[in-house]
Amino acid sequence: MSAPLHTLGVAAASRALAAGEVSSVELTAALLARAEAHAELGAFLHLDRDSALAAALAADAARAAGPVGPLCGVPIAHKDIFVTADMPTTAGSKMLAGYRSPFDATVVARLKAAGTVSLGKLNCDEFAMGSANENSAFQPVKNPWDTTRVPGGSSGGSAAAVAARLIPAATGTDTGGSIRQPASFSGLTGIKPTYGVCSRYGMIAFASSLDQAGPMARSAEDCALLLSAMAGFDERDSTSAERPAPDYLALMNTPRAEATASQPLKGLRIGLPAEFFPAALAADVNGAVRAALAQLEQLGATLVDVSLPRTELSIPVYYIIAPAEASSNLSRFDGVKFGHRAAQYDDLLDMYRKTRAEGFGPEVKRRIMIGTYVLSHGYYDAYYLQAQKLRRMIADDFQRCFTQCDVIAGPVAPTVAWHIGEQGGDPLQAYLADIFTLPASLAGLPGMSVPAGFGAGGMPVGLQLIGNYFQEGTLLHAAHALQQATDVHLRTPEGF
Repeated sequence: MSAPLHTLGVAAASRALAAGEVSSVELTAALLARAEAHAELGAFLHLDRDSALAAALAADAARAAGPVGPLCGVPIAHKDIFVTADMPTTAGSKMLAGYRSPFDATVVARLKAAGTVSLGKLNCDEFAMGSANENSAFQPVKNPWDTTRVPGGSSGGSAAAVAARLIPAATGTDTGGSIRQPASFSGLTGIKPTYGVCSRYGMIAFASSLDQAGPMARSAEDCALLLSAMAGFDERDSTSAERPAPDYLALMNTPRAEATASQPLKGLRIGLPAEFFPAALAADVNGAVRAALAQLEQLGATLVDVSLPRTELSIPVYYIIAPAEASSNLSRFDGVKFGHRAAQYDDLLDMYRKTRAEGFGPEVKRRIMIGTYVLSHGYYDAYYLQAQKLRRMIADDFQRCFTQCDVIAGPVAPTVAWHIGEQGGDPLQAYLADIFTLPASLAGLPGMSVPAGFGAGGMPVGLQLIGNYFQEGTLLHAAHALQQATDVHLRTPEGF
C-alpha cells in the first residue's frame, strides 16, 4: 500500500487489514520498530515484542479463517493503570515496580477478545495523579509537538504514543480530565464516557466515584470503534451501568431528523457556558475554540448562551473528594501482600511507614495527606460532607443547562501545554489547569476533546464537548461532523 503503515488510524488500519493490503504481523512489526526508535519520548514503560507479534499472527489466522470484527489485528497499547496478566503493571509508581497481575482488567480483556494486538504498557502519572505526566516514578513523557513540553496527564504516555504515530490508539483513564486534557495538549480525540459505561474492574483505583476508562485516538470514528468494544455491563464492577454496549459507530453515523447534506448538525443546540470563557482564558486557546464553534455553526448547529455558575467551585470540591477516596484506596499498598516492601524495619508499623515513604512519590503522598485530613474526626463534616453537597449542586447545574441545549462546549484547558518543569514547584498551578474538565467528572457526564486548532508555539488546542448521561453518540456525531469538514485532526507533529 502507498501510505506508510504508521499513518494508519484505527478505522484505516481496519479497512487495510480487511482488504488484505497489509497483515497484522506487518503492521505490528512496523509499529514496534517505530516505538523502539522513539524511546526518547518516554511513552512506553513496557514494550512486549514477542507477545505482540504472537497476537498479530493469531489475528491474521483468525481473519483468514472467517469473518472477524473491525478491530481484529489492530495494534493498540494500554495505560499502565490497567492490570494485565502477561505484562507488568506499575501505575507509574515504584510501589508496584515489577508487579504482575494474575488477571486482565475487563477493558483489556474485552479489547483482547475483539482481536486487538497490545504492544505494551504506557507511561502515566503515578496512580493517575497529575496533569502533565511529570509525576511518573520512572520518567516524564515528552510531547511530540514540542519535546520540551508536557503531553498532559495523567494519560500522557497514551497521548504521546498516539500523537507520535507509534500506535493508532490507546486506552486512557479520566478522573478529573486525564483523557481530555492530554488529548487537547497532544492534538488527539479522546472521550471519557458516562461514569459506569466502562468497567473499572482491574483498573487500579485512584478515586472510585470518579475514575472512568476511555479511548484516545486520532478521530471520533476511531474512538467509536474502540469504545464499542470497551463498554458494557460488568457484574464484577458494582458501579457498572446495567446497559447493553451500544454500537457507537452506528450512533455516530446516525443523522439527526433535521439534518441535510450540507448541514449535518442542523437542530443540534450547543450551549456555551459563560464560565468556560473567562477574561483570563488565554487568547490563543479562545481563538482556536471560537473558530471550531463557528465551524460547528456552519454545519447547522445553533449556539446558545448558558451558565454553569458553580464551575469555579469544582476545583476545591474535586481536590477534597478525590484525595479522600485516594487515601482510602491506596491504604492497600502497605507491603504486606503485594508490591514494594521496605528491606529493613523493626515492627509492623515501621514496615508500613518505610514501605510507603519509599514507594510513594511526592504528589501521591500530598494527596494521601489531604485525603486523610478531610476524612478525620472533626473535619469530615466541614470538608468532605460539604464537598459532596456541592458536587450534587454542580450536577444539578448541568441538568438545568440541558433543558436549553443538547451539548455543552468550551475549552479543555486554559492554556496550551506548558514546558516540562515549569510548574514543578507549584502543584496548585497544575490543579487550576483542570478548571474546565472537573465539572463534568464530578457530575459523571460524558465529555470529549476534539482537535480545534493551534495556539502559541504551534501547540494543539482542544474543543471540549460535554453531553448528558449516556449521550456519547451525540458527542461522537458532532465531533465526526466537524472532522469531516476540517483537517485539524489529521495534522501530525513535525518529525513524526
